[in-house]
Amino acid sequence: MNPKIFKERKVRIQKLNRALKKLFPNAEIELTYHTPWELVVAVQLSAQCTDKMVNKITKKLFKKYKTLEAYVLARPRAFEQDIKSSGFYRNKTKTILAAAKMVKAKFKGSVPRTMEELLLLPGVARKTANVVLQEVYGTVAGVTVDTHMIRFVHRFDLSNHRNPVKIEKDLMQLLPKKEWGSFSNRVIHYGRYLAPARRYDTSQDPLVKTYSKAAKKFRV
Repeated sequence: MNPKIFKERKVRIQKLNRALKKLFPNAEIELTYHTPWELVVAVQLSAQCTDKMVNKITKKLFKKYKTLEAYVLARPRAFEQDIKSSGFYRNKTKTILAAAKMVKAKFKGSVPRTMEELLLLPGVARKTANVVLQEVYGTVAGVTVDTHMIRFVHRFDLSNHRNPVKIEKDLMQLLPKKEWGSFSNRVIHYGRYLAPARRYDTSQDPLVKTYSKAAKKFRV
């Protein structure tokens, strides 16, 4: 990122962040969970699935599998049926149950507290790790980059990259660390409740005033 573009993007993201704070002052994660492990499960299930659907699934799932040990002993075929409506259920079953076994064997039954250790878990990339660290342990290690964030970044020209890790790196340079966690939550709410990927009335979107080109970008 050359210095001129970096400066422009830094000014733009500050304006966007101020507007997001006004729109969503209390934006928080909407996944339902009771334990660190349940959050790991919920975030993995949320890949290509809405939080609303995940919460519907986990309402029954967390009653059936009440402990980490229950996941360790779970039968894959049965578990697949329990999470089928989340999509990609076979792969999610494989990674969630494998992660449960690793948490038990390698981490003595406790969800890791560092980015490096969380990334060792099957199915856990930086998105999941960032959410768990922030929500459970109060540790901000990066910016959560999901589909809402990727769309937001490209609509408002905040990065040239498509790779989530590279996008996160750009955002970490553009934003002060104290804003990383809250910015992620607000962008997710913005994409979920105000600016969907489909065409919508951008004249009612206050963020578009900050960057007029965003009015014509929906699926990016």
